[in-house]
Amino acid sequence: MRHSLVTCLRKSTSARNVVNGQWATTHYSVKDRSKDPRWKDIPMKRESDQYDVVIVGGGPSGLSAAIRLRQLAEKEGKELRVCVVEKAAELGAHTLSGAVIETRALDELLPNWKELDSPVKQKVTSESIAILTETGRIPVPVFPGVPLYNIGNYVVRLGHVVNWLGQVAEQQGVEIYPGYAASEVLYNEDGSVKGIATNDVGIGKDGAPKEGFERGMELHAKCTIFAEGCRGHLTKQVTDRFKLQTHPMSYGLGIKELWQIDPAKHRPGYIEHTMGWPMSSDSYGGSFLYHIEDNGQPLVSIGFIVALDYKNPYMNPYQEFQRYKLHPSIRSQLEGGQRIGYGARAINEGGYQGVPKLSFPGGCLVGCTAGLLNVAKLKGTHNAMKSGMVAAESIYKEIGTNPEKSSIEPASYPKALEDTPGYLGGLAYTGLFYVLGRGLEPWTLDHGKPDNEKLLPKDKAKPIDYNKKADNKLTFDLLNSVSLTGTNHQEDQPSHLTLKDDKAPLDINLKQFDGPESRFALLVSVYEFVPSETASDQMRLQINAQNCIHCKTCDIKDPSQNINWVTPQGGEGPKYDGM
Repeated sequence: MRHSLVTCLRKSTSARNVVNGQWATTHYSVKDRSKDPRWKDIPMKRESDQYDVVIVGGGPSGLSAAIRLRQLAEKEGKELRVCVVEKAAELGAHTLSGAVIETRALDELLPNWKELDSPVKQKVTSESIAILTETGRIPVPVFPGVPLYNIGNYVVRLGHVVNWLGQVAEQQGVEIYPGYAASEVLYNEDGSVKGIATNDVGIGKDGAPKEGFERGMELHAKCTIFAEGCRGHLTKQVTDRFKLQTHPMSYGLGIKELWQIDPAKHRPGYIEHTMGWPMSSDSYGGSFLYHIEDNGQPLVSIGFIVALDYKNPYMNPYQEFQRYKLHPSIRSQLEGGQRIGYGARAINEGGYQGVPKLSFPGGCLVGCTAGLLNVAKLKGTHNAMKSGMVAAESIYKEIGTNPEKSSIEPASYPKALEDTPGYLGGLAYTGLFYVLGRGLEPWTLDHGKPDNEKLLPKDKAKPIDYNKKADNKLTFDLLNSVSLTGTNHQEDQPSHLTLKDDKAPLDINLKQFDGPESRFALLVSVYEFVPSETASDQMRLQINAQNCIHCKTCDIKDPSQNINWVTPQGGEGPKYDGM
């Protein structure tokens, strides 16, 4: 399936840059190269290719849309060219989720999936829900009808499921290009989306072209599906351009570890969810712990989710996760085991009121990039897959009805998705709070201000003591976690963690909030306030973009919304294995 895209683009490696030091923000999405004399006489023409549908993101929603489009075309004997562009080096390498999944969408998409050697094998056989105190736990009833009831669902390593879906999609005739990052939205003269362009490569960290500079490639389509996952950077652009968001989305941060535990403690198919300790009374969060057997390995997928509307700028989500593992009921399951995976990712928690308008001229949003996490069930995969399928059906119908149009809007998609059984009810409530409050929680109705505006100034917040030293057996420091993510970025390129204003970190974030970005980064030293080389009594912000695991928390929680996450070169970032 590798044709002109491969010959026109160089598959690149990884990213690092330092900001507020010798180089300030130099990324070409922020700095206009047309005014930079170093770019004079550099050829800027891009190659292009034409598709019927281009899909940005090779996760559950994007791949389900691609498969469904090809199924519809195959059924009617029509030609339909579908392309998936994925920034990870391979499909599933940027996927991180719990994950317990329902298979209704999979049953519909691939009715014979059980015969296709899929990695969906571990059924949920027992479960529990509890409120944790510092040393105890209070059971919460779970029974059929409660949103968190999971008996009969499946525990999966979602990255492996995504990789398998990619293989199915290629067999269906979908053209898939991992290792290529979509970095720019293209528009037609009438304002509709024309497609995307992949990122340029061969740019130094000072923003100047290097000897091997190559332009990205333009991929044009009648319809572009944005399936980037939570807080997609191109989704942000189309959301602003078409004014798709009417109510602010609320977010959470999911931090996950994968453990190989003592076989004597392993209970394949057992899952649990908790809330309460160690979170304070004015913060929201919860945990998951899933036992899964995978190729004979006794594995536990364990994670902690912190709602990003927290107020205390001294909150450190990573440290809260490490504290959670010290609870007697959690420690007892992990002791004697070995941690073999670590990662983190932002998630949507806004529910129905946070979902943006889903279609616009030339494109649509699907899956978690559209905020379609089912917060009542703490699941995103079913809605992601289903939204991709429904979008595909609407797009295929629209293309068939208007074959002469160069750009279409799948206007029937939002209504068709709303008519999907369970869709509205599933997005209306937040899971654990539904169990406790019978679905009457006022915070599910209106989130008010966006998460970044809810931080208190440092003089109104109490510092949190996280001084307990990691034992690197059960709890770990950030440095110990780096190697488990496989994160890598080429050093000599502009930082993809861009700043709209290079002065804001000191003038606003450090001065007013004591530099919260140094605490919500999920790998060691992504954001550091260090002494200035030019003035010993001053600080500067150093951004070590090579350590970024693409969780997007900084883009969401930065109090001044000055940090703008953009994609680094394709193939970079974490390399998760079945996370």
